[in-house]
Amino acid sequence: MYQPMPPMPPRQQPQAGQGRKRLSIFQIMLIVAVLGFAVWYTVTALTPDASPYAQIMSGSLGARYSGDCLIVRDETPFDAEGVSSIEYLAEEGVAVSRSTAICEVYSSGFSTREMTALQDYRDQIKEYQLKLLSSEVATDSRMDRLETEVLNRAREVRKLISGTRGNMSNQEQLMDAAIKNRQTYLKQKYSNDQRMTRLLDDEQSQKQRISSWTKQYVAMTDAVVSFYSDGYEYGLTVSNYDQFTPQDVRAMINGSKPDKSTVQKGKTTIYRMVRDGYYYVLFMVRDTGWNPVEGQVYQLKMESFQDTTVDATVLSFTRTGGELLVRLGVNASVKPVLYMRTCTAELGDNVASLMVPQKAIYYQDNMPGVVVVDGQYQTFIPINIINKKDNWVFISAIQQGVLFEGQTVRLF
Repeated sequence: MYQPMPPMPPRQQPQAGQGRKRLSIFQIMLIVAVLGFAVWYTVTALTPDASPYAQIMSGSLGARYSGDCLIVRDETPFDAEGVSSIEYLAEEGVAVSRSTAICEVYSSGFSTREMTALQDYRDQIKEYQLKLLSSEVATDSRMDRLETEVLNRAREVRKLISGTRGNMSNQEQLMDAAIKNRQTYLKQKYSNDQRMTRLLDDEQSQKQRISSWTKQYVAMTDAVVSFYSDGYEYGLTVSNYDQFTPQDVRAMINGSKPDKSTVQKGKTTIYRMVRDGYYYVLFMVRDTGWNPVEGQVYQLKMESFQDTTVDATVLSFTRTGGELLVRLGVNASVKPVLYMRTCTAELGDNVASLMVPQKAIYYQDNMPGVVVVDGQYQTFIPINIINKKDNWVFISAIQQGVLFEGQTVRLF
């Protein structure tokens, strides 16, 4: 039998204004505080505690001044009149002692025909020596040994030319000595041969003839020899470098040579002798407001093909016409600046100093200081604050000798 379903009760509709219950402002703030505390606790729990100590470190503090330099060397140029050609005997840029042969200068009266005649005599000597040696029947052990020495030196030179590592200059000297030893023995071996004697006499006569047009120059003192000249050596010397004004120096840096800087007409500069161990620098500073301290030692970095850094002492300075000229003395080898006349440079008054983190500074009775930790002992050391840079403080102890690099200090 069909049973009708009982009627369902009507569904009540929510009244206007009734909905989900919202969080109060207090509850929101409470949730944010709980989350913040959780994040803070997590970070602090996982991050190790920072060390409460640090070490005193060494640092460099000072200003830098840039500008242009003019180099003044203690050098003497040597010149000659009527030069036809020059044969250099000394090596370029080496230190030579007194009486060392520097070069041989041929005068304008010398003709290359004389050298051709000398070479002709030497070729005849060579051909006749070979003829005599080929006619030998008995074995000459000494001659064989000298000949082997020459051939071995020649092979070593050939290897160096092919790229083998070694000193070509030394090898050439050894080969030259071997050839001379062989030639000396040949002259002794055939000293009784009339034709050989006549050829050797002709060679000697021609050499004496050539020497009448030749003058040999020797070193008058111990110095570095150079065969390159720029013309400044005559007018810019160690005896007058301090007499030039800033305007004069600026002109020379720009290429204008000083007065009396050229040799007399008809003369040629053949070499210069440079005393080693010291030189002077005329420094045109771009920061004209700087006040140099005479006698103060600064660090000078000269920028050229190969940067050179030396200690330079302020000898004097001149400020005029909107230019600042500082005259510097350098006690160092002249070889790094042997070919340098002008360059850009940087001068610094770098001063060695101690430095600590800014948190290491502690004030006691308005006196700045650091607390040095030595085992279980902690000692307050008063200091002078020199400068501050990038969270570091450059310091010096009021009492000398109580602070040094590597000591442990407390952070606050």
